[in-house]
Amino acid sequence: MKRIGIIGVGEIGRAIVMSLRHGGDETSEVFLSPRGARTAAELSERYEGVRVCADNQEVVDRSELVIIAVRRRDHHHALAGVRVDDDKVVVNVMAGVGNDDLRRSLATGAPLVRAIPLPAIRERRSVTVVYPSHPEADSFFERLGGVLPVADEAAFDVFSALTGTLTTHYTYLATLTSWAADQGIASEDADRYVRSLFQGVGRSLSDETRSLHQLAADHETPNGNNERIRTTWFDQANSQALTSALDALLTHLTPRT
Repeated sequence: MKRIGIIGVGEIGRAIVMSLRHGGDETSEVFLSPRGARTAAELSERYEGVRVCADNQEVVDRSELVIIAVRRRDHHHALAGVRVDDDKVVVNVMAGVGNDDLRRSLATGAPLVRAIPLPAIRERRSVTVVYPSHPEADSFFERLGGVLPVADEAAFDVFSALTGTLTTHYTYLATLTSWAADQGIASEDADRYVRSLFQGVGRSLSDETRSLHQLAADHETPNGNNERIRTTWFDQANSQALTSALDALLTHLTPRT
């Protein structure tokens, strides 16, 4: 599709625009809502063919594919009165807002697709989970780094819960850096080393011939340093606490009927 609209220009909206313009690609026109005015203005000044509309209705009217990326608690207010013709494709990237709820808000017969674009989509390095599969939405996200259609909304919500672990990972790395600094290591040296250490882990993840359990085993020797930390810190209680947190998040994200 050549005309893309985005309602709600926050971090994910910004990442999608950057991905659309990655490598100088200017094949799509992009229409932005005035929500997130500062970000929208910045993107329109930075990229050719990116325009800020007067209101959300203009975004819809000018676009073939409309991405709705407002916050969950704001979506009823943000979409009040917006009319969506049935020939549009609407992509719902609002966590915890199901398509049934969104269809009631928009009163439209247009195809609705839920999606989980991540910030790394800006560099076309992130797979986007979608439900249900739709040729236009699938093609759009395949172009932006890859698409993973799932069978049902329950599976979609599991993937959505997994995204809630991202900042925990960053905080884990920050904790390692702080611990090293407490041992007398210069903060900048600790930061540089931890980043390098886990960038290497990230590269190893591209080897899809080995399972995650196998990758862990391959990086661990019996009675070695890695085994010691894994078995004493990430013990059964720690693992169960993570599982319980994910269970609770999944319950929170499951759309209410």
